[in-house]
Amino acid sequence: MAAYLCPPAVIHGEHAVKTSDIVAEVSDRHPHAAWAPRIDGIAAGTGIETRGWMLPLETAVAPGEGSGLRTVGIAPAQEALRRGGFTQQDVDRVITALETIPAPQTVQERTAPAWEAVQSYGERAARGALQAAGLDAADVDCLITSHSTTPALPGLDMALANRLPLRGDVMLLPATQWACIAGTRSLALAADLVAADPDRVVLVVISEALSTTYQPADDTLESLIVRLLFADTAVAAVVTGRRRPESLLRLDAAWHHTLPGTQDLHRLETRADGTHFVMDRRGPRAVQETVTAMWEWLRARYRDDPDSWHPDVLLAHPGGTRVLEYMEQTMPDAWPSGLLDHSRDSYTSGNRGGAAVFDILRRAHDAGQRKPGDRAVLYAAAPGLTATALEGQWL
Repeated sequence: MAAYLCPPAVIHGEHAVKTSDIVAEVSDRHPHAAWAPRIDGIAAGTGIETRGWMLPLETAVAPGEGSGLRTVGIAPAQEALRRGGFTQQDVDRVITALETIPAPQTVQERTAPAWEAVQSYGERAARGALQAAGLDAADVDCLITSHSTTPALPGLDMALANRLPLRGDVMLLPATQWACIAGTRSLALAADLVAADPDRVVLVVISEALSTTYQPADDTLESLIVRLLFADTAVAAVVTGRRRPESLLRLDAAWHHTLPGTQDLHRLETRADGTHFVMDRRGPRAVQETVTAMWEWLRARYRDDPDSWHPDVLLAHPGGTRVLEYMEQTMPDAWPSGLLDHSRDSYTSGNRGGAAVFDILRRAHDAGQRKPGDRAVLYAAAPGLTATALEGQWL
């Protein structure tokens, strides 16, 4: 496989949103929700105190343009009231009252500013990654992009092709539905591309405004957890087929795994008020199944060296702390402790979805504890339910 990864650029959401602010907003809006008495414990259980968003919390909870009559219209509302036996004076009074009720944001009102931010953050990450690799936009032969939370056509690939700008003959590969797996699967694809042409330069850019799944009107427990978990991040990195002075990791092998019949466990649903991320409580157990399958892949890969081989760092995005704990519990006893330290550190400031693995990799790089020859495993699972892992060596 032998692909070479340069240091990733990571652009965090510039608006710090505290968990206490989210708890206050949700408690005020849904004081009688079934989970209301437990909200402080639920929030503390995430282990997240602050996360960065591309747009402020006020944007997510702001009312839409116009009044609550926007959908049905004033004339139909008046006619319905008259048919109900209201006098004209009562009709006028009711309509006046209804016009003071703000309308919820529409999908367009919620998504449009986030899409602008996704493009801007993606461009900043792309430029940072090129600089870290010692390359220019003109050197890029292929661009792989992912942004699952702001649907657009044309997408981030075309936006960056014009913003950077890229050459007219660059191969554009948008992968908008990879979600949490975008980090590892884009690297696996990039590695295949440079294996076919070692002179090829692949730029990977992932930009996610996960805060768009914050839906104020939704009073379900799952929606509360989504509000507390997600962070916005843009990341980018360059993959080459030949080692460069800037290369930090050699990617040697990739593994993919999909569980049949699990496509309903995690999903995005587009409703009248925007995008909702729906979670099923069976999800963590399904993710654990992919972890078990990954251990089997590594065991088979190193069957001739089972006692002495182990990763020196595990860069894992399993979606939550429960699966991180499961990974630690199911590791071989001989493996050293602390393999998931950087993964845990990243998670304390939010679930970054597809950008997470690049963020974890950047933290491992910045810590300065890795030495040439250290072995790394990168892992992520995503809605589907599907997982991709890579194994490589620090340079």
